[in-house]
Amino acid sequence: MLAYHDLEWGVPVRDERTLFERLTLEGAQAGLSWSLILAKREGYRRAFAGFAPDLVARFDDAEVDRLVTDASIIRNRQKIESTVSNARVIDAMHGAGDTVAELVWSFVSDVPVHNAWTELGQLPSATAASKAMSVELRRRGFRFVGPVTCYSTMQSAGLVNDHVISCPRWRELGGGVGSAS
Repeated sequence: MLAYHDLEWGVPVRDERTLFERLTLEGAQAGLSWSLILAKREGYRRAFAGFAPDLVARFDDAEVDRLVTDASIIRNRQKIESTVSNARVIDAMHGAGDTVAELVWSFVSDVPVHNAWTELGQLPSATAASKAMSVELRRRGFRFVGPVTCYSTMQSAGLVNDHVISCPRWRELGGGVGSAS
């Protein structure tokens, strides 16, 4: 968990595969602990073709049935099916010349938001931006993308810097420059 915090959480991500991975893992985490999801991340990467949306979009019912028995991931059929479904939406977006990166980053005007929290209890579970993102993703056909999952994705993918100001990562990631209050 410490390595994830120190090296990944809050670092701006614009790579399609990585954004698909973050969205998937945040959705998989719903109702579970983040440490469990991190422990299964390599299993997810193997199970979902390195999060290549074009490959996952081709998964059929037999592949979903196989994944439901794969102990290296969370064996929740709805979460697995949502990953395949979301990959199909992303693949269709790519076919239309759109990207997930452009879409999700549009909710922060393409610039990370640097919050200035002094304690962890101040961090919101959802914001107006994550609610708007959820509505738009759902409109496009994404699943397991509620406002809390969207905000968690925004945090993990660096759309928002929610390290508390006493954490060295807050400043390393740009906190203090144009920070929100």
